[in-house]
Amino acid sequence: MKKTYLFKALIVSFLLSSHALLFGQPIDLSKSTILASPSLVSPVKETAIRVLQEEVAKRTSITFPLSKHWDKSTIIALAISKDENLDGVKVPKRAGTNLPEDKSEGYRIVSEKSKDKTIVWIIGADTRGVLFGIGKLLRTATMTNHKINLEEPLDFATSPMQPIRGHQLGYRNHANSYDAWDVKKYEQYIRDLVVFGTNAVETIPLGDRDDSVLFTISPEEMNIRISELCALYGIDYWVWTPVSADLSLASKQEAELNRAEAFYKSCPKLDNVFFPGGDPGENHPRDVLPFLQKLNDRLHKYHPGAGVWISLQGFNAEKIDYFYSYLEKNSPAWLKGVVTGPGSPPIAETRFRLPKQYMHRNYPDITHNVRCDYPMQNWDQAYMLTIGREGINPRPNQYAKIHAASAKLTDGFVSYSDGCHDDVNKVTWSMKGWDTELDVNEILTDYCRYFFGSSLAKKGADGINALEHDWSGPITTNGSIETTFEFWKKLESENPQLLTNWRWKMLVLRSYYDTYQHRRKIYEQKLERQANKILRTAAEIGSEKAMSLALELVNQAETKPINTDIHQKIVKYCDDLFKTIGLQTDVEHYHAANSQRGCILQFVNYPLNNRWWLADEFKKIKLMSNEAQKLDRLTIIRDWENPGPGSFYDDVSNIESSPHVKTTSYDGTDVAWWNGGNTRERLSSQLFQIEPILEYNDLDFTSKYIIRVSGLGDALIRVDGERLEPTVYNKGIGEFKAFVIPRAITQDGKMRVTFDRPEESHLRWSKYSHISDVWLIKK
Repeated sequence: MKKTYLFKALIVSFLLSSHALLFGQPIDLSKSTILASPSLVSPVKETAIRVLQEEVAKRTSITFPLSKHWDKSTIIALAISKDENLDGVKVPKRAGTNLPEDKSEGYRIVSEKSKDKTIVWIIGADTRGVLFGIGKLLRTATMTNHKINLEEPLDFATSPMQPIRGHQLGYRNHANSYDAWDVKKYEQYIRDLVVFGTNAVETIPLGDRDDSVLFTISPEEMNIRISELCALYGIDYWVWTPVSADLSLASKQEAELNRAEAFYKSCPKLDNVFFPGGDPGENHPRDVLPFLQKLNDRLHKYHPGAGVWISLQGFNAEKIDYFYSYLEKNSPAWLKGVVTGPGSPPIAETRFRLPKQYMHRNYPDITHNVRCDYPMQNWDQAYMLTIGREGINPRPNQYAKIHAASAKLTDGFVSYSDGCHDDVNKVTWSMKGWDTELDVNEILTDYCRYFFGSSLAKKGADGINALEHDWSGPITTNGSIETTFEFWKKLESENPQLLTNWRWKMLVLRSYYDTYQHRRKIYEQKLERQANKILRTAAEIGSEKAMSLALELVNQAETKPINTDIHQKIVKYCDDLFKTIGLQTDVEHYHAANSQRGCILQFVNYPLNNRWWLADEFKKIKLMSNEAQKLDRLTIIRDWENPGPGSFYDDVSNIESSPHVKTTSYDGTDVAWWNGGNTRERLSSQLFQIEPILEYNDLDFTSKYIIRVSGLGDALIRVDGERLEPTVYNKGIGEFKAFVIPRAITQDGKMRVTFDRPEESHLRWSKYSHISDVWLIKK
């Protein structure tokens, strides 16, 4: 027995020693000195050194000294690829052309060892490349208290695939956290993004005034300070500058030009000006384009190298054609490029029609979950009602796919973001913009290693992936939600040192929140099913008693709430996040701009059964003149989701109750947010699709069917391509439309239902016709 154990131990020892010989021992940087090339450009040189020193010190309590000579046994050497030597020591070079470290922003990290010295070189194509190389070192090093190691062998070179990798960080009331930040928080956040390859920041300095009670300084001053920070870090400063004024009026044009020029003059650094064509604004390109040419002249007085960009957001076909015709005829040199944003023509169409001399930038919405360019797929109704448009939303795998679909058609992106809740998404986009082939797990591992510590690199990455999976599919049958919760609770209890880390708290909060909604929906839906059983006895016990008992039962969601301990934890974490990073999770306590701006605390107990709607319906029923009418209406209510044998019901935006719906993304939850998010409509009426597709199989070819539809406005229905005429056509929310299905259509036992989109360009999008419920009723 002892011999066997000894033999195994020898094998393990041999394998470990072989690994050390093949791959080298970790490089201990704990006693390093920084040596920086004179070729590095100030002030980015000083910033790069400060980032390295400060971020290592935070994680290890080690402060790297700065030296002018090779006077230590371990050196972190910062050099430019064109340098021949650094203080007499030859800078490592590789043979060949088109090397990553010679391309703009590229870098190489390589180690050299001798008997008395270890050098870790960070060699950038330029000063910005050195800063990004430092970011790579920081996010991949193993850092613990008084210790920092890098794994060998170390020879890594890379350069970015997309030249534009940025994020909008607008200091305005509409944001759910940025408006509470001071300059120090902005610098730290910009620094963190730079560590992950971000090279641009966009703010919103002009447009309508949007003040916040949380502002730490005036928006005018903050935008200048952010410009200064971009200069310190050597990254590009963009501004988003819409114009709502009528540009066909010379006086309005002049006022806008003067206002813009005053801002340009005040900026220490400004690289690009982005004008959104029609979001907001109604100006025709015949007025916009001459205006932008004048704007460019004013801009170049103070920032000669800056570019002017335009998006075609909100442009109709005539305006789009006018724009491209203008480019063809004039080839304006003042235009730098075109931005594709929400409401723009498709990315592929834009790149195809845009002349090659103009750049093409994406403006992806990575901050919203519904009513956006990239809505959540297969998202449960419970999440839509409680998390809504702007909750904590790490979606790294989804956004990696979305980025990949657009990357080859653009020169990069500056994302639309309204707060820190989408932090994982920003890092995902920045890293995929650097290397489109980069694995998502590698990105998340670096994220967790850098922000949470080396011991949590893999576990944290697994936890983020699990949170994303919790949002896929019906919430009541998604067993991973509870597993994810236990996983994060364990991490939470094992890592009390992270209780002051706002990124950590956001992820832990998400696991609590998802679990709370999962358990609430199961509980509250059960109460409603029991209430419907009581309503089925209304003819025997009387409508008044049936309604009273049913309402008492569904209201147990409030009178006998479950999981109050989880709710208390959610409240605490929301309060902590407001204090640490300014995350505004409700209007009353934390000054969110409105109920749609990340107010997850405000809706944490939003009904997941129809108790509010039932209470209102019962009041109406009590006013009816006779018992027969009351019983008829109660029958409709109790059988709403159960239309009888051979019939079918679909709540088109509830993945749990829409077996025939083939579309997987939902057009919005706008109804749910009417009345400050406290509408009392039926849950199915609060969510909708504009053009759902439904498919039915195994129909009874001997029977007659009608389709009943509920929603808002028109329902231009087609069955197997044939437009149907209604027999009932009420347009209000919760009211019914009815259509008879020709028997010839169901003879093969199959049927496909689609809806044409009515012409409603005269309406605000929130008033568009939409579909909420569809019944196929066998007669």
